[in-house]
Amino acid sequence: MQFLKSLIFNFFLFTGLITIFILAIPTLVLPSKFTIFFGRISANYIVFLLKIILHSRVIFHGVENLKKVDNFFIASAHQSMFETFALQIPLNGPIFILKKELLNIPLFGWYLRKIGSIAIVRQTTTKENLNFFDKIKETIEKSKRPLLIFPQGTRVKLDERPPFKKGAGRIYKALNLPCIPVALNTGKVWPKNSFMKYTGDIHISFLEPIMPGKESNEFIKEIEDKIYTEIKKLEIR
Repeated sequence: MQFLKSLIFNFFLFTGLITIFILAIPTLVLPSKFTIFFGRISANYIVFLLKIILHSRVIFHGVENLKKVDNFFIASAHQSMFETFALQIPLNGPIFILKKELLNIPLFGWYLRKIGSIAIVRQTTTKENLNFFDKIKETIEKSKRPLLIFPQGTRVKLDERPPFKKGAGRIYKALNLPCIPVALNTGKVWPKNSFMKYTGDIHISFLEPIMPGKESNEFIKEIEDKIYTEIKKLEIR
């Protein structure tokens, strides 16, 4: 039964997203706010599929923490593809940092470029990477939208606890902005690299802001502790 539900969900997921992406093509020549709007439509469509097909709810906690500071960036746990869509609902068009290869994907990559996503070439030293932090600051100042980073560096399983990447600390120091950590349990319903999807509530928690002024290593330890502590609580919900 779960296999059948997963099959139906994946079918409507991909056919629906492709349809939305095609309908959104005209936004590529319009101001980016129109492309961002279609991103939120995609996110709400996936939430709808989760509810109707898998009977899974998406519950946001701590959204009030987003109003405690005027400018901030987000450091989120990363367990599935879902949060890259879902976080667009409360954040209204975050700026992503992502692998450069993703920008070359037809349709999907075009939209990522349009909304100002910042690409990095992993494990290499390039002219682009040397100007990486300057580009982040410039993009945020121009767009007035929050940056979204995944300090684990890649998607991980719900019960995995890899150390956070040091680059998150360098971004924190470079931006000199409050950081709002995000914990989640999306891997419970939508495991990474898996065809199967499961019934269960998805919880996404926005935690208290971490103010600027800490050392990079201190910041990394604090967000790692806060996010993993909250994930442990979410695992038993």
